[in-house]
Amino acid sequence: MALQSAALLPSAFSLHKEGKSNASLKESCLFGVSFSDQIKVDSTLKTKREFGSRKSAVVRAQTAATTAPTFTPAAAQGKKTLRKGTAVITGASSGLGLATAKALAESGKWHVIMACRDFLKAEKAAKSVGMAKENYSIMHLDLASLESVRQFVENFKQSGQPLDVLVCNAAVYQPTAKEPSFTAEGFELSVGTNHLGHFLLSRLLLDDMVKSDYPSKRLIIVGSITGNTNTLAGNVPPKANLGDLRGLQGGLNGLNTSSMIDGADFDGAKAYKDSKVCNMLTMQEFHRRYHEDTGIIFSSLYPGCIATTGLFREHIPLFRLLFPPFQKFITKGFVSEEEAGKRLAQVVSDPSLTKSGVYWSWNKDSASFENQLSPEASDAEKARKVWEVSEKLVGLSD
Repeated sequence: MALQSAALLPSAFSLHKEGKSNASLKESCLFGVSFSDQIKVDSTLKTKREFGSRKSAVVRAQTAATTAPTFTPAAAQGKKTLRKGTAVITGASSGLGLATAKALAESGKWHVIMACRDFLKAEKAAKSVGMAKENYSIMHLDLASLESVRQFVENFKQSGQPLDVLVCNAAVYQPTAKEPSFTAEGFELSVGTNHLGHFLLSRLLLDDMVKSDYPSKRLIIVGSITGNTNTLAGNVPPKANLGDLRGLQGGLNGLNTSSMIDGADFDGAKAYKDSKVCNMLTMQEFHRRYHEDTGIIFSSLYPGCIATTGLFREHIPLFRLLFPPFQKFITKGFVSEEEAGKRLAQVVSDPSLTKSGVYWSWNKDSASFENQLSPEASDAEKARKVWEVSEKLVGLSD
């Protein structure tokens, strides 16, 4: 996990403005180095809910059929629950998200709600990894549209399901983009999706988590080593730097203000790294504001470098050929999607990982430990400012 080598090789992403991009909406783990479970009352009892298709300003929501598990509240708060836990995972149709969904579903203790842009892709993916139908549901969510985020929250609340864990995993990564792409609301795509979309989703679902009777409620935001400048990988240019937040305060629209958080010229790789700093700062601010009163565990993580992820499918053939062995034999940072999914599933459900406000990592023996964040990614004052500006941008404050 020493060097962001992915930044050193070219890739071929075709990028478009107005909220459209063919960049991968995947797990945000990316690269350590980048060379870039309610007793089962009746297994046949299922509630099927179909959401009609609808259109937003830029994106067209697909029909989402949701199979919800039967829910029986626990007898009392603090007592061991007898029902399956319910976990929402964004970006669960591939990569880290899918591997995590599979690990949780296979445990028999979780019902996973796969929150994805493409319903058919998610359904096919779930079937391809052998997920039992009673263990998952699929709901449409496009984090690049705040309207879609609000609609997802409305649909979820109407479903009557509990929310025990929320995993903010999905991310956009555009390392070779020369010009910015934008979300439906006009925010630079990487920060708009990875940070602002997840920020609104988390805020709107927080009350549902507070109401849950599950004994260990958790909100997890996937981080990245590339956003931490206290690591070698985090020091590969362009380095993450939020500056004075002038671009974020201006709306990241690239018109009357920069599309970059720090106000600088656009850089696709840096936009992703900056969004990851925002993710890690947001997790800590959630912890400071809500952990003591709600008991919700807030955490972030870097599960390791998934060098074989589909995230790199647009890279040149030579990169796809060399990057996995480079991670396996040179940096020793290689982690399979399956192993990374198990690690994230640990943060979701392991009773030993219940400390709030922690950024989790794993050593070469796959043992978890509390990792240190960079000075910027752990700056409490900057976290407060990012929170307040983000509230305004997503319409939660004036």
